[in-house]
Amino acid sequence: MNEQYPVLKDAEPFYFEGNRIGVLVSHGFTGTTQSMYPIGKAFAEAGYTVYGPRLQGHGTAPEDMEKCTYQDWVSSIEEAYSWLEERCDTIFMCGLSMGGTLTLDAAAKHPLAGIILINAAVDIPAMEADQKVRFMDAIGSDIKKAGVVELAYDKTPVKSIGEIKKLMKAIKANLGKVTCPALIFVSDEDHVVPPDNAQMILEGIASEQKEIISMKESYHVATLDNDQGMIIEKSLNALQSWMI
Repeated sequence: MNEQYPVLKDAEPFYFEGNRIGVLVSHGFTGTTQSMYPIGKAFAEAGYTVYGPRLQGHGTAPEDMEKCTYQDWVSSIEEAYSWLEERCDTIFMCGLSMGGTLTLDAAAKHPLAGIILINAAVDIPAMEADQKVRFMDAIGSDIKKAGVVELAYDKTPVKSIGEIKKLMKAIKANLGKVTCPALIFVSDEDHVVPPDNAQMILEGIASEQKEIISMKESYHVATLDNDQGMIIEKSLNALQSWMI
């Protein structure tokens, strides 16, 4: 898929080379790497090798995104995984929203050492595409903290809604293939992904080590919201415990 628009400032992929333990961090639907940079940087400061890919069709213009299939987004993750695989002996993954969906997909296919899901999506009944229009209202920047804005598209391609629904359906059917440790963060109040997705994931995955952590002070984009510090602290603790 050839993108026609330039990459927005702060939407570029980011890399930090550290030790031989890698962490792949993925942003969500219509969003950018900006939403995952704080947690990615925290992993890097702890010594890990980190890659935050820009999903195809994201961080440029909605017109680029509508040309993508969900397989293009999966390919973006696969390329990032390969980059880390060349440099690391152990790989973890962390994803926000659709990034969490893609994390579950990667965990079903690859020997990940553990996954961190933040308001991950496997079922959004209210997400319906109006086939009479090309674009719908934006879903980005659902943040409780005042003065914080997510770098995301100001409109959502209808075609892309169809693609994320296909992705969620495929992942939901494969949850039982996920066996690695999982930390599942969920906002009590989320205006994009229904919070009951966390319980669906918990019950669906075959992991022995799995835990839900509730976030009371954040909306959907929790990585930029009031619970950011708690997410980082508990995620770093989880990575350490999973390495033992």
